Amino acid sequence: MIPVLRRYAGLLAAGLLALVVLGPLAVFAPATSALALGALAAVAAGLAQTRAATLKARCDKLSGEVDLLSRRLLKAETAAAPPRPEGGDAALRAEVEELTVELGLLSGIVRDLTHVVGTQDSEIASLKARPEPRPEPLPTVATPQAHAEPARTQAPPEPERPASPSPQNAAPSRAPIEPRPIAQDAPPEPVPAPRPIPPRPVPRAPAPWAESEAEIVRAFEADALEIHLQPVVTLPQRKVTAYEALARLRVEGRLIEPEAFLPALERYGRTTELDRRMLQRAAIVVRHLARRGSETMLTYGLSPLSLFEPGLLRELARNVAEDPALAGLAIALPQASWHGLDGGQRGLLLPLRGRIGFSLDRADDLRFDVAQLAGLGVGQVKVPAEMLLRPGSDRRRLSDIAIEDLAPALARAGIRLVATGVTDEADVPDLIDLDVPYAQGAAFAAPRPVRAEVLAAPPPEAPAPSPPAEPEPERRPFRSVLRRAV
Repeated sequence: MIPVLRRYAGLLAAGLLALVVLGPLAVFAPATSALALGALAAVAAGLAQTRAATLKARCDKLSGEVDLLSRRLLKAETAAAPPRPEGGDAALRAEVEELTVELGLLSGIVRDLTHVVGTQDSEIASLKARPEPRPEPLPTVATPQAHAEPARTQAPPEPERPASPSPQNAAPSRAPIEPRPIAQDAPPEPVPAPRPIPPRPVPRAPAPWAESEAEIVRAFEADALEIHLQPVVTLPQRKVTAYEALARLRVEGRLIEPEAFLPALERYGRTTELDRRMLQRAAIVVRHLARRGSETMLTYGLSPLSLFEPGLLRELARNVAEDPALAGLAIALPQASWHGLDGGQRGLLLPLRGRIGFSLDRADDLRFDVAQLAGLGVGQVKVPAEMLLRPGSDRRRLSDIAIEDLAPALARAGIRLVATGVTDEADVPDLIDLDVPYAQGAAFAAPRPVRAEVLAAPPPEAPAPSPPAEPEPERRPFRSVLRRAV
């Protein structure tokens, strides 16, 4: 309190003096008192303005000093930090990238191995928990003494006609039973009552396909793989703008879909070979479309396990770099695979970006990070029509934006939305109301096989080497000509 009074002592003294002087003056001369009070207020306002200007000047000076100090501090921190090379050593960067790719591949292999071991453990546990079937009891010839007690307790069965034994009806593994001599006075033996059959475990219902894993692998090794195409159309014009390549396997004369043979191929480690064969056929179809002048895109869905096989993606990158006609090819990966990409897999997909298209397939929810997908180069998102039309009440699968705004949000980032699995014609108007620009399904066209003459087309010929230039005549000096003449 005392420092405050000392600071404003002058103002307090001036105020008391004005009160002592102006008090009596206001009683005897009100006009003079008013003029004096106004003059005093003007002087006080001038003093306050002067003080404010002084404080402002001091603040500006302090701000300049603080700015100078911050610049010096930033300069000192910059000088203390070690200089970073702008370009860096190219060899070191290449080694670091290669090491990152190998670490990513090793982590993927470990995850795949963990999944396989867990699956095998669960199968072994289920086999151990399954009760063993009891062997069926063999029919034996019982004596009257052995069946005397059951005959008393059970109702007598209907008499059967005795059948003469024949070699056709007799079992080959049993010895012929010799008939026992029966006395004429003995009563006829009662027919033994059938024993109750013990309950056996009910076998599992057979799968909708009757092919075993061995038959599937045998058909795959025999190259019974076929490629079918299903168009992607625009809404509402229904104009074909793209195709999706679907794998079909012919087993014992029947075509089965991937849901039937993919588990067997995954168990035997043939998924990468499946993708390699399908990509070869898809490349032939893309070249055929390019020769016809068509701009339609062909999409093929890779298996998630192929991401852990670097040779497949590197081979695809080489083929795309050598053949510009493959720019109409697009590879699709599940939504979970796009979310789980590591550094090595991103490095393998980077050479393909800009050369072929990327697509998100088999979506699990509608929570799409549009900026992240655009940064990865994804140009197409495929969502089941059931998820768009009837999303359900699970909030974890719903997007933060309205479903009718999903297609425009993706379109602003250069990504087109495709509704898949459209089987009912009544769902098409609802998709149009949601502004879905593209659709695919049996309501528009079913998958159809590619003609054999298209797949039998010869590979693209390499450019013919230019003929060697004729050697120009050698110019020799005139002296050497004269020397030869002599």
